[in-house]
Amino acid sequence: MSSPHIKSAVVTAALTALDDGRTPERPVLREAVRTLLAVLAERAPGRSVEVRVPPYGAIQCIAGPRHTRGTPPNVVEMSPEVWLGLASGRLEWGAAVTEGRVRVSGVRADLAAHLPLELG
Repeated sequence: MSSPHIKSAVVTAALTALDDGRTPERPVLREAVRTLLAVLAERAPGRSVEVRVPPYGAIQCIAGPRHTRGTPPNVVEMSPEVWLGLASGRLEWGAAVTEGRVRVSGVRADLAAHLPLELG
């Protein structure tokens, strides 16, 4: 997915709502999360880390040993709002992990080198 998709109306609407202290409408939040997850998967191809943003989506990304069955050894999980904050640069990876806003497991479960996604 190229950068024009990142600037999509749904991502802008979700970020605007969050910036205004509002909760984005569910369909808007869902599509914004999925759009930005797809961008991460494109920019960090691979299958060694699973990124989960329940209830809206999960992807596998980052080159390395491929996971095929059972619970993946490298998992990153967060809320939709945290994901939008990280992807947009409104929230810093290290702070989010330290504050417990992102749950990580596995030695490869570090997205710091891939975030924020380029939104402009």
